[in-house]
Amino acid sequence: MTPPTRRDDGPRILVTGADGQLGRSLRVLAARHPDAARYAFLTRSQLDITQADAVHAWLDAHPADCLINAAAYTAVDRAAAEPEPSRAINADAPGLLARACAARGIRLLHVSTDYVFDGRLDRPYRESDPTAPLNTYGRGKLAGEQAVLAADPHALIVRTGWVFSAWGGNFVRTMVRLGTERDTLRVIDDQIGGPTWAGHLARVLHTLALQPADPLPGGLYHFGGRPWTSWHGFALEILSRAHARGLIARLPRVEAITSADWPSPEPRPANGRLDCARLEALIGPLECDWRVGLDRVLDAWKTEGS
Repeated sequence: MTPPTRRDDGPRILVTGADGQLGRSLRVLAARHPDAARYAFLTRSQLDITQADAVHAWLDAHPADCLINAAAYTAVDRAAAEPEPSRAINADAPGLLARACAARGIRLLHVSTDYVFDGRLDRPYRESDPTAPLNTYGRGKLAGEQAVLAADPHALIVRTGWVFSAWGGNFVRTMVRLGTERDTLRVIDDQIGGPTWAGHLARVLHTLALQPADPLPGGLYHFGGRPWTSWHGFALEILSRAHARGLIARLPRVEAITSADWPSPEPRPANGRLDCARLEALIGPLECDWRVGLDRVLDAWKTEGS
């Protein structure tokens, strides 16, 4: 997947949620390709995207060609207990950003989730498939998608899932931590999806941000990692590779369980597989092997610990 040749001094790209997994991955990418675009990264303390006056004032003072909204409330279980902040960030803020961007001719790239689906389909989900979120988080993200497209049909929404990186809280970090603490782990085996390295997702968004505007159709796109696996299968691969690097002294036993064996206040879809054909037709072959990303993450942690 090769980004288009930069034009002039590169587009001005604003990134919200700069301190999250995706935001930090975009920082790394921007540093490696300094001539491709002019990036500006904003944390929540710098810009509260739930506040309309702040958003409009910032965009008026700092013109941009593209805004990548990498900000999200991602604590799935906590979203049910904290519906107001969850909805403000996942549902209301994307619509606010879309309206502000549309008024200024700024391309908006918004990141959503496979949790907008109920997971009952027996094949990977396409963008055209009906949505039916099972939990508060998914309902908020779906509302955000709808608000974005209602405000700006030219905006692009990239759905993804099972994101991990070297930063923040994620499944990979949890498995490595638990692998050092316990002899036996119990991991769900009846939920299937595509783990997504945030570095690959950042690359997709960077490529989309650099695409010429005229032939770029707005709307929904899917991007997720390959090969598909269960949380149990993902855990086995994480622990094996972490053990090979000395991050775990001895391999724990990993017991496969069902979702019913691990009650959660918020249900998850059993099928989180995403069909990425529409995105691939637009920008070419996708880098999406999560095992490559997993090796990058574990190598980084090994270097930090050495």
